[in-house]
Parts: sequence; C-alpha cells; structure tokens
Amino acid sequence: MKKITHFSVNPGWKILLVDLDINYVEVLKKAQLPTDLFSRKDASLTTAEYLHFWKALEFIANDPLFPLKAICKLSTEMFDPPIFAALCSPNLNTALKRISQFKPLIGPMALNIELNDEGTRIMVEFLERDVVLPKSLVAMELGFFVQIARMATREIIIPKRVIAPCELPHTSEYAEYFGVKPEFGESLSLHFAANDANKPFVTENIGMWDFFEADLKKRLSAIQAEESMKERVKAVLLEMLPSGETTVDTLAKRLNLSRRTLQRRLLDEHTNFKDILTETRESLARHYVTKSDLPYIQISFLLGYEDPNSFFRAFQTWTGSTPDTMRNQSLH
Repeated sequence: MKKITHFSVNPGWKILLVDLDINYVEVLKKAQLPTDLFSRKDASLTTAEYLHFWKALEFIANDPLFPLKAICKLSTEMFDPPIFAALCSPNLNTALKRISQFKPLIGPMALNIELNDEGTRIMVEFLERDVVLPKSLVAMELGFFVQIARMATREIIIPKRVIAPCELPHTSEYAEYFGVKPEFGESLSLHFAANDANKPFVTENIGMWDFFEADLKKRLSAIQAEESMKERVKAVLLEMLPSGETTVDTLAKRLNLSRRTLQRRLLDEHTNFKDILTETRESLARHYVTKSDLPYIQISFLLGYEDPNSFFRAFQTWTGSTPDTMRNQSLH
C-alpha cells in the first residue's frame, strides 16, 4: 500500500472558523493556500500544506485558547463523513476503530487503539515524525475525541488521563474542560475508563453507517492510489535538471519537506535520491539521443551536467555504448 501524501479538506472548517469569528480567507492567504480551497470539489492538502494551515490559523486567531473554543463549537453541521460515521457507532470503542480506519482521509495522522479490562487508550501519531506539531493542533486532537464521546452519549465523559507532547497554554482552562489536568509526555494520547468507552451512543444509526461506509472505503482507496514519493521526486527532477540543480536539499525544498523526511519516505519505498537521479538522467538521455538531433553538449546541460565529459562517461556506464553509436542505430 502506498503512503498517503494528500488529505481531504473538510468544508466544515469554513463554518467552524466563521463561528469563531476567524477570517478564513486571511488564514488561507497566510498559509499560501487558494482562497477558494473550502469550495473546491475533492480539495486536498499535502502534509506540509496541512501544517502551514495550522500555523497560519494560530497566527490569525491570536488566541491560545482558540482550539478549546473550537472544540466546544463542534457540531454535526460541520462534520465530514468520517466523523459522522463515528457518531453512528454503538459506542466509543467502535467509533475509535472506525476513525482509525479512515483517519487518513482527515489528516496526516494515524490512530492507534489499545483495549483492555481497565479501559481504552488512544494514541495519535503524526505520520511525519521529525516535525514539531503546533500546540493548537495537539490540543484540538485531544479535545476532539472527548467531545465526540460527550456529544454521542449526551454525558460529560471525563478521560482518566490526557497526555500531550508539549505544554498546553492556559493549562487550567484545558483541565477544566477535560475534567483532569493534561500531563506532559512523549505521546499524544488519551485514556478512557472501560465503562465510559463502552457506554451506548444515543446517536447510533446503523443505516447511516451502512450508507457512509461504502463511500468512505471508496474515498480511501482513491487517495491511497495517489503517486508514490519516487514518482513525485521524478516529476520535480524533470523541472530541476535543466537549471543544473541536482541536490537533495533543493529537491526537498521544492517538495516542502525536510531533507530527513524526504530521505525516510524514499527509504520506505526502498529507494534513494541518488538512484532516482541516475534513473531519471538515463531515461532522459536515451530519449534525447534516439528521439532528437540535439547536440550532445546541449543534452549534457539538460541533464544537469556542468561538464559534457561527465555525461559521456555516464552514458557509457548506462548503456555500454556511446551516444553516437546509439543515435546511429536508432536511425536504421
């Protein structure tokens, strides 16, 4: 299965931001995103864009407690199908399993769940592990699951523990909301008592879940079929090579990724930058030599070589032949 690199944009965010009196257009501009993003059909964000959005939201809101205000304003009016599907569940444990399955449709995070006799532990793991999460995003993720439980049961469910990988601003206000003081820890996690996690949802709707499940699976399959990181790197290299830019740092910047993240993503696909660069150059070289009459010195520059001799040596290594020999053979 390919790693998901794009995540659906929930149009309901527009409603939520308006309710919070936050100018969503200014947020999108600050994040360098299209101002009509929430109106676009099948709009999506990359991981980098997702983070830019949250950082811009923090800046424009200029209120450390805006995540808490947002959590309290969550309503079915703004919910995306994955969230609505959770509310259709019989209890929190089932809802969490459903959210875990379709979490990639919501954002660049994975949801891990541990169930035992003492209760349920939820761990939210960001897919890009070497980035610093905005505190507002951490607070929103923690509060979201508590709010789902309370909305669906119509009871004030209080988690046993709330753990954040950063110190939340105005901790006392968050402690009042959760009913327990947030702890500092390595993970972003929540613990619910077993009886609370199994408490019946008054919002349970089997028919609605059956309706949503088929569509959610279809959307998940579509988003998982997106291009691999290797294919994205190749596409960017095609633009970079003629300018002579062939460094991994330049490529990572073009993709809005850190060098470390890019290298790890490529390693996940059992490849690396050097091999893709070589493969791309060889493919282009064969095309230019056999399908065009471009001078070899020009081809060498198009492939990002400063010295034509480097191109000739590389071509010999790739093909076991000289450009002249291959070009002449292609004419017959």
